[in-house]
Amino acid sequence: MYYKISDFVSDFELETAATLKILNNLTDKSLIQKVTEKGRSLGKIAWHITCSFGEIGSTAHLQAYRADEKPMPDSIKIIAEEYSKSAASLKAAVLKEWNDDSLKEEINMYGETWTKSQALTTVLVHQTHHRGQMTVLMRQAGLKVPGVYGPAYEEWESMGMPPEE
Repeated sequence: MYYKISDFVSDFELETAATLKILNNLTDKSLIQKVTEKGRSLGKIAWHITCSFGEIGSTAHLQAYRADEKPMPDSIKIIAEEYSKSAASLKAAVLKEWNDDSLKEEINMYGETWTKSQALTTVLVHQTHHRGQMTVLMRQAGLKVPGVYGPAYEEWESMGMPPEE
């Protein structure tokens, strides 16, 4: 839960940088990787995270850029660019339209009553959830997974240290 906009912005900047590390390690070919036939592909999850900033922001009555008004690109470079644009737009909207006191205000979010603070928390938790899914699909696609909250397997090896098992 956030009580200060500045705390959200600090976390948001760290988390969006982490997601960009993941996106920048994808390839166009890897975007079709799925766990199951009915599951979302790696590209669909990346696009979903990208679109969620504008969608959640709009639902919370913020004037944020809506990437979801475009079809999903087949290029990770374009997805990453749209992700950056969407993230910057949401951050700017929060800074411009909300303040610390407004975080206690209640809004209708998906048929429920949330505080604006809860909406900001959901933005980050939602992204983290899907970023975790992406790392599994990356391994299945044979891609290296960059460390986010610490070194990844390959990073331990490159440091000459045994990876945690």
